[in-house]
Amino acid sequence: MYSILIHFYAFVVSLIAPFHRKARMMRAGQRKTYRTLRENIKSGEKYIWFHAASLGEFEQGRPMMEKIKAEYPEYKILLTFFSPSGYEVRKNYPGADVICYLPFDTPCRVNKFLDLARPVAAVFIKYEFWGNYLSALKKKGIPTFIISTIFRREQLFFQWFGAPYRKMLHCFTHLFVQDEYSKKLLAEYGITNVTIAGDTRFDRVQDIRNAAKELPLIDSFVHDGEGNERFTLVAGSSWPQDEAFLLPYFNRHEEMKLIIAPHEIHAEHLAAIESQLRRPSIRLSQVRSAADLQGKDCLIIDCFGLLSSLYRYGQVAYIGGGFGAGIHNTLEAAVYGIPVLFGPKYHKFKEAKDLIAAGGGFALQNGSEFDARMDELMASEPKRKQAGRAAGDFVHSRTGATALILPQIIKACK
Repeated sequence: MYSILIHFYAFVVSLIAPFHRKARMMRAGQRKTYRTLRENIKSGEKYIWFHAASLGEFEQGRPMMEKIKAEYPEYKILLTFFSPSGYEVRKNYPGADVICYLPFDTPCRVNKFLDLARPVAAVFIKYEFWGNYLSALKKKGIPTFIISTIFRREQLFFQWFGAPYRKMLHCFTHLFVQDEYSKKLLAEYGITNVTIAGDTRFDRVQDIRNAAKELPLIDSFVHDGEGNERFTLVAGSSWPQDEAFLLPYFNRHEEMKLIIAPHEIHAEHLAAIESQLRRPSIRLSQVRSAADLQGKDCLIIDCFGLLSSLYRYGQVAYIGGGFGAGIHNTLEAAVYGIPVLFGPKYHKFKEAKDLIAAGGGFALQNGSEFDARMDELMASEPKRKQAGRAAGDFVHSRTGATALILPQIIKACK
């Protein structure tokens, strides 16, 4: 039944590909996979295969891939993506030796992929469970791991009809989970090859902070002409639903500055942001020198790749998406030791719930709650710094997952 469903899924993707950009990119990318493997997998080399569904999972696996490159150069990295949103952004990632799409999980495609890739180990990240790949890896005796995963009772594996899907979990050599609940839940079903290792994203954001870019123009923006630092809100990955109350609040508070990095930077969205601003603003692409920033109160980031370094220049961070499908990465801001605000749709994100419990994160139900929280944080430096310390300590205390997991994977490759 599972394989039939996958075949049907592949058929639907092919059917809609002429009319759907992501489906078209996926099919085109998958058609190149076997050629990529034939041309780039080198005979005699040992490849550790990492699979990420998309960009978020890639970031969770990245600390391990980079540590392998630095400390275990005898191994090569094969990196696969399922989603175009991951592959297209990271197809030139220098930390992997071979990068390609993962073919659909049908028996024929699986066997062809593994015969060409010949990995010495496979690492799936967070929520990647592909039954035919896992079964084939187990039959071939290839050590297989999943990292940074979380299990919940409502998942398919634990339903009354979930026995066929639970078989997937028995294919893993070892499962590295984020919390005690996941370990106990798996134990109820006889799965005990489990270690609570935490989330490798904490290692990733700590690495980002340690390597954060110095941005002199941003530093110039957040200081006034006399060199005094202005109160600055950094809004990351904002959507129109977020901007509907972010921008009016900024317009009303001349004592603050705003750095806003919208999730989408197409011309229409940027123009919509500018149309709502009542105070002087400038796009980063228009800045040539610090002189261009004089008299500007809002800096609009119209490029990708800087957000994780921008949070260091804020006193408070707002993370977008919480009034839509779900919040974006809260840890990238929290690592800098500043309070983190976000919308109500955070319950699927364990790190956000834990950040709230630690006192460093604040969920907001609407614009009025945003206004009240911002008023409080702007008015009380002690409260702001207390929340900031809680956010920073929350991240720092949870690093170390990579150091726990990687030696076990390398040992299995020997």
